[in-house]
Amino acid sequence: MRILAVGDVVGRSGRKAFCNYTPKLKAEKNIDVVIVNGENAAHGKGLTYNTFTELLTGGADIITSGNHIWDNKDILKIIDDEPFLIRPANYPDDTPGKGYCIYPHRAKNIGVMNLSGRTFMPLIDSPFTKAAEVVKELKKNCDIILLDFHAETTSEKMAMGFYLDGEVTAIFGTHTHVQTADSRLLPQGTAYITDLGMVGVYDSVLGVRTEIIINHFLTTLPSRFEVAEGSCIYCGAIIDIDDKTNKAVNIERIYQQVD
Repeated sequence: MRILAVGDVVGRSGRKAFCNYTPKLKAEKNIDVVIVNGENAAHGKGLTYNTFTELLTGGADIITSGNHIWDNKDILKIIDDEPFLIRPANYPDDTPGKGYCIYPHRAKNIGVMNLSGRTFMPLIDSPFTKAAEVVKELKKNCDIILLDFHAETTSEKMAMGFYLDGEVTAIFGTHTHVQTADSRLLPQGTAYITDLGMVGVYDSVLGVRTEIIINHFLTTLPSRFEVAEGSCIYCGAIIDIDDKTNKAVNIERIYQQVD
């Protein structure tokens, strides 16, 4: 089986790039299942019904998120009802939505969970404690377990990688919008990358117009971030999984400029 995990989709240009390039990549690389982080898809601020539907139409099977999932209140209309839209599992139990899903593909059940880090992020429940709890639950019914760990620091993501090494099939980080060059199989066989990167405008600062961010650093004054427009970078990773053992055997980074 081949899983494509795609980094944070940012704004209209990012959605267009995702929808245009994903079908080509699926055909070229024989991808079975596509997971994408959509928390910045609606003009960089959350997710709406229309942008959610656009990502599904463009090739996504499962859509994960992070701390920005609540930035657009439209999400509250759908998050409880969409089976393959998830938010971080370590939010309080009464938070709308769910922190994991089980996606059936052929004869396999693929468990996908979402967690948020706590370093330089909103202080919510421990992602490590919640990870152990969710993995235990998913193991009852799933052949493959994948984690989107939406976190700021490399150290927290790497610690999670080693913490769950051998317990899950793959861990991919999101949130920073910058792809890391550390894709690998960890000692106990879990495929890992600290951050997938983004699908957003290439000549931008994390998908935002460069002049806005530069001015912010020059003046320190509050700035209204506006999503950039233009050609994009498409970032993600392909995870190869052995159909007999359900173990990862390879992880390949995707870093492609697209229109």
